[in-house]
Amino acid sequence: MNAQKRHEIFKRLREHNPEPTTELHWSTPFELLTAVLLSAQATDVGVNKATARLFPVANTPQAVLDLGINSLKEHIRTIGLYNTKAENLMKTCHILVEQHDGEVPRTRPALEALPGVGRKTANVILNTAFGEPTIAVDTHIFRVSNRTGLAKGKDVVEVENKLLRHVPTEFLQDAHHWLILHGRYTCVARKPRCGSCVIEDLCEFKGKVDIA
Repeated sequence: MNAQKRHEIFKRLREHNPEPTTELHWSTPFELLTAVLLSAQATDVGVNKATARLFPVANTPQAVLDLGINSLKEHIRTIGLYNTKAENLMKTCHILVEQHDGEVPRTRPALEALPGVGRKTANVILNTAFGEPTIAVDTHIFRVSNRTGLAKGKDVVEVENKLLRHVPTEFLQDAHHWLILHGRYTCVARKPRCGSCVIEDLCEFKGKVDIA
């Protein structure tokens, strides 16, 4: 795919959704970090229901520690793998309080040192909370990038690196959200809704299907 086509793809995605953002509910970097930690193998809707119970009671690292592991588990028990997630969140809160004055760090190494935080989660925090032009490649972005020809790669790191090289600078800040939302609602896994896709004519996918 050439640079002109990539530019047009993101131009249309921006026109369709000028201010894209995560569908997780958050108001502080710690709330976003908590929501993302809880989101593995869970829907954003499910996470938002859990955090709607949790955040009014505990939305800072110290408050989560004061809440205690058992009470934390009760607040998030509707989410899959809640036992492991609760333990990781408690460990993360200890580190944030002891090493970062209760604040979420703004560097990738410090974020990835937190329990349960990998490269993708760190990229989400850096991009969404701190405005860094990072791209967190999840299953949606991986699929859309390969299927459309935007940035083909055998693994998420290869796709991430290609996107960072090829996405025009003016679109880099929001590219992450546009691609996730496009993969979640239009370029879905089993039967992409090509008939209602704003970039259908630019997409290089061989198996297009006319489903709105």
